[in-house]
Amino acid sequence: MTNLMLVPILRMALLAVALCTPAASAVANVITDWDAKAIAAAPPSAPGQREVAMVDVAMFNAVNSIERRYRPYLVQLAVPKTTSQEAAAAAAAAAVLAGLPARRATADIKAELASYLAAIPDGEAKSDGIKLGEAVAAKVLEVRASDGANAPDAYRPKTTAGVYVPTPITAGSAWPDMTPFALTKPSQFRPPPPISLTSAEWAADYNEIKAYGGNASVKRSPQQTETARFWLMVGAPAYHPIPRQLVAVQHMSIIDSARFMALFAVALTDAYVAVFDAKYHYEFWRPITAIRNGDIDGNPDTEREATWQPIDNTPLHPEYPCAHCIQSGAAVAVVEAVLGSADIPEVSMTSSTARGVTHHWTNMTAFAEEVANARIWAGFHYRFSTRVGTDMGRKIGEYVVQHFMQPTAPESR
Repeated sequence: MTNLMLVPILRMALLAVALCTPAASAVANVITDWDAKAIAAAPPSAPGQREVAMVDVAMFNAVNSIERRYRPYLVQLAVPKTTSQEAAAAAAAAAVLAGLPARRATADIKAELASYLAAIPDGEAKSDGIKLGEAVAAKVLEVRASDGANAPDAYRPKTTAGVYVPTPITAGSAWPDMTPFALTKPSQFRPPPPISLTSAEWAADYNEIKAYGGNASVKRSPQQTETARFWLMVGAPAYHPIPRQLVAVQHMSIIDSARFMALFAVALTDAYVAVFDAKYHYEFWRPITAIRNGDIDGNPDTEREATWQPIDNTPLHPEYPCAHCIQSGAAVAVVEAVLGSADIPEVSMTSSTARGVTHHWTNMTAFAEEVANARIWAGFHYRFSTRVGTDMGRKIGEYVVQHFMQPTAPESR
């Protein structure tokens, strides 16, 4: 075989290696850097996802004001094309973080920004970028200031006078009234009611989670237990590492990175809005309640287990549908729409709730299936609830990509 014949073979081999190499080995950019900083500064779960979405939306609008390749989400300001995209994105992210309710000292955020901007040459492009980023951030903060996300918890527990009920503050009870980032209303994708307690499907799902989701389960394998604990982590830290790695391994430009991360963050935030709308609309019981009351559900095939407990403390909101599943479904839909396939270069992630464990994925559908199974094996969600949640998430992700930040016509740029 001649050297010339070897060239295409070597090229194919190098391409295969590149696609199989974990994305973390590729180079990040200003968008992924500040998405990671936002997650580090934000609270866990839904409130943090909202704050990260505000940061990612601000970065997109800032960069898109310069390059103008996509329809703006909130604002598009007139700036010179020479304006620094890096300075604009970093300044926008830092200004949003500094303007949010105190999570870290504003001085720390300003110090991080100053350190980041120090690598950008001084000049008009840099100063224009900083001004642009600050102006866009101010608009984002203004729009989201009264969106209802931080309304007081006014949830009214179901009870009768004088009867004790557990007293923890519920999570997300105000979010059914929150203004979504993209959806027309929180109930836009509200699913049908949960399945009937007298059905065969209920008995099957009840008995599955009773057997596999209990803290003392003898049927759950060590790998299933690891997966269940891996996905006890919640919020943006559980999902944003995936698009950040894809940005890097795909060598996306700053504007394409900004759009991808903004679409992802908006879809996952609105998925939270939608899932809390459905949860508090239906108020379906969690497995720990159902299994300890299996003798009152009217189904002869569900036996009560008085001391049953899940792997960890049950989340403090109603069961139906599965929130982790709606998040993973939205993630799948956005990645598929942007990259054109559920098959992806290998991405990996560690978990704060399963120390020393790393999971890897090369397919987003398999990723969502893992998340759904994990919530069953943890004892938190029934099988039917995971299916409904994943489907809701996919619909929300598809809706966001189809209706927001769409490419503009060349002549309008």
